[in-house]
Amino acid sequence: MTFEMSHETLYLAVKLVDHYLMEVICKRDKLQLLGSTAFLIAAKFEEPCPPCVDDFLYICDDMYKRDEMLAMENSILKTLQFDINIPIAYHFLRRYAKCVHASMKTLTLSRFICEMTLQEYDYVQERASKLAAGSFLLALYMKKLGHWAPTLEYHSGYKTSDLHPLVRQLNILLTLRSCNKLKAVHSKYSHQVFFEVTKIPPLDMLKLEEILNCC
Repeated sequence: MTFEMSHETLYLAVKLVDHYLMEVICKRDKLQLLGSTAFLIAAKFEEPCPPCVDDFLYICDDMYKRDEMLAMENSILKTLQFDINIPIAYHFLRRYAKCVHASMKTLTLSRFICEMTLQEYDYVQERASKLAAGSFLLALYMKKLGHWAPTLEYHSGYKTSDLHPLVRQLNILLTLRSCNKLKAVHSKYSHQVFFEVTKIPPLDMLKLEEILNCC
């Protein structure tokens, strides 16, 4: 947010970290370097005017040297064989919202739900398209717009019933967010520019089951 980078850059950076860690063991004292360098690569890919290397070194409070970041960049790109055009959930959310003619508030709620998963290891293996569909479906239910579920099903290619386990999991994630020590996403979406969607309460589990059983 400080450098006014796009959501696409955030999602891609997280994906780069996930894919890299599937192949390489990274020492704990190098994780911040890995994350910052992944952001550097993602910014070069997504941003029209990406921040420079020195900006990312500054974010790390100058804990690392320029050569270290460039070496990490080289390591990430070689490990991933330069295949960094990775599908991200954010793109699918935008597509689904357009198909359903959703309001910006509903879309923003789905983005909040989806962005919460970036902090959770349980969602690393989830396909971007399915994660987006599950997040958007839960947002529809929370906004009492469940009648749009068939349209989402048609355009996403996922049966609503196949998304129900993921929807339950995401609703639990929202319910337990107060216990989460990582507050950045919640704080971000509590602002008026994001329609204060954090004030929309998650569904009661019994109510959610009632909705799912009717679908």
